[in-house]
Amino acid sequence: MGLTIAQKIIKEHLVSGEMTAGSEIALRIDQTLTQDATGTMAYLEFETMGVPQVRTELSVAYIDHNTLQSGFENADDHRFIQSMAKKYGLRFSRPGNGICHQVHLERFGKPGKTLIGSDSHTPTGGGIGMLAMGAGGLDVAVAMGGGAYYITMPKMYKVNLTGKLRDFVTAKDVSLEILRILSVKGGVGAVIEWGGEGIKTLSVPERATITNMGTELGATTSIFPSDEITKAFLEAEGRGDDYIELKSDDDAVYDKIIDIDLSTLEPMIACPHSPDNVVKVSSLKGTKVDQVCIGSCTNSSLLDMLKVAALLKGKTIKPEVSLSISPGSRQVLSMLADCGALSDILASGARLLECACGPCIGMGFSPNSGGVSLRTFNRNFEGRSGTADGQVYLVSPETAVAAALTGEITDPMLLGKMPEVTMPDAFKIDDSAVILPASPEEAKDLPILRGPNIKPFPDSKPLGDDLSTQLTLKVGDNITTDHIMPAGAKILPYRSNIPHLSQYCFGVCDETFPKRAKAAGESIIVGGSNYGQGSSREHAALVPLYLGVRAVIAKSFARIHAANLINAGIVPLTFKDPSDYDLLTQGDDLEIKDIYAGLDSGTLILTDKTSGKEIALVCDFTERQKAILKAGGLLKYVGQGNL
Repeated sequence: MGLTIAQKIIKEHLVSGEMTAGSEIALRIDQTLTQDATGTMAYLEFETMGVPQVRTELSVAYIDHNTLQSGFENADDHRFIQSMAKKYGLRFSRPGNGICHQVHLERFGKPGKTLIGSDSHTPTGGGIGMLAMGAGGLDVAVAMGGGAYYITMPKMYKVNLTGKLRDFVTAKDVSLEILRILSVKGGVGAVIEWGGEGIKTLSVPERATITNMGTELGATTSIFPSDEITKAFLEAEGRGDDYIELKSDDDAVYDKIIDIDLSTLEPMIACPHSPDNVVKVSSLKGTKVDQVCIGSCTNSSLLDMLKVAALLKGKTIKPEVSLSISPGSRQVLSMLADCGALSDILASGARLLECACGPCIGMGFSPNSGGVSLRTFNRNFEGRSGTADGQVYLVSPETAVAAALTGEITDPMLLGKMPEVTMPDAFKIDDSAVILPASPEEAKDLPILRGPNIKPFPDSKPLGDDLSTQLTLKVGDNITTDHIMPAGAKILPYRSNIPHLSQYCFGVCDETFPKRAKAAGESIIVGGSNYGQGSSREHAALVPLYLGVRAVIAKSFARIHAANLINAGIVPLTFKDPSDYDLLTQGDDLEIKDIYAGLDSGTLILTDKTSGKEIALVCDFTERQKAILKAGGLLKYVGQGNL
């Protein structure tokens, strides 16, 4: 039986385990990346391990999230990360150099390599044939120290593309279409491989848009073959030697196959407040638009920006619309300026923002109260924009431009003829904003620079055999990490200060939760299906840990968040019968006894002391995960000599 692309890379990097779907495997990691919203904690964790230098082929620390320096906090974190990178052997991408996923695709990603990043959209690297996965910061820290990355061996899904996209129909529309088909939990436990004759019509930036958005499916990762299109992209970046051909075997077996005819697709739009709430753009014709944002790691490539510039050239956006443009990297911005496209964008009335994540994580440019904002981003979770009642829609750059020009949601196919856009044969190469580390000999005497906002990693304690506590919070389905630990300009500067950050935990759902959790001492949270979807931010586990949460019981979990809970020493449990969710009420007194025996048997019994009901819970963990939980989290497990 032949192998898929992902299976070939996994086989090449397998440290332990069997390549059987559902079993735990350990992978050797070639590359890592962090960004500053998650990086500070990751480097505090790495420092605790006592490893003198990173042991990967390449590790890069990016500054792209917390670039709004309205106080000392973000600047201090940047300085800390830069000093860590210089001392421990990482490259440091300075603020303004660009969004981690865009820059990594341009300058560092290699087909056939493994990459994990402390950002859930790390699968962007699948656009050039990497096995690229989002992970918690602690998992990234372990990988930097030379440890393996543990995942459940994923199932294999195949999406066959045929035909060719029509003008004004884009890779973003392909992403939204697969979200419409599968939903935000339809890819859980799977790698999604894209193939078929239709992929030959897609450039690397278009492929990267699709793999980036695969994160919203809950997929482990998404991947394209490495072919002549990949080779041309790498050669244009001056990295032709990094190319290898990579494709699946003709007799590879897939758990699910989906066929999409590109020629039949129309412009699509995801409505508030979920990326899978997808309809045709034409169905919302005439909806008034207040704001348009173009950029993010999904749609900020040179190709995207050149199309935007061509559509805006000689035109003026509606006075009622505010339009922002965020190029994905300094390379993109510089090339836009050199060819005159930037002038066309600015002449339209658009506002140019920094080469950073910006509005995507609520870092500025929030919409007006109740405002309709069309964004080329990957997430439209409630409140994520920074405006609690903002109505955020996800669209392609072409649909975004159509809305900016008309002041309402408009099918871009009505704009007339699509201007011809050609990509350069060579990109402008300038890596001067990537600072190289010191030599190992020089590094020994280098100081680590810490600001007063950087607080210690929250302490955890070993898992006891009995837990008797209160249900302090009950939430519903599809709770995101933005619900658990919000982003935004007011909160993100405190990502390295867990005590301060804790007061915002679950603020979107229940502002009283932090106070109640602290008062309870120890507590349990109950959630619905797909609990913890979205960002890989481990703060969504570390902050509940600080607040005394010992277990989360849900109908199902998102992959990365479940791993982050285990790493923090919080037990993620699922209902044996999902309908038992309805038996529990916030405020109930709960008890779980004989936890160690239950971990071994795979079943625990929860007693609701308030109602007298008993509920069976599933605790299906590997031996390694059990050991981590019993130790009190991954950091303590590693401290016992288990790197």
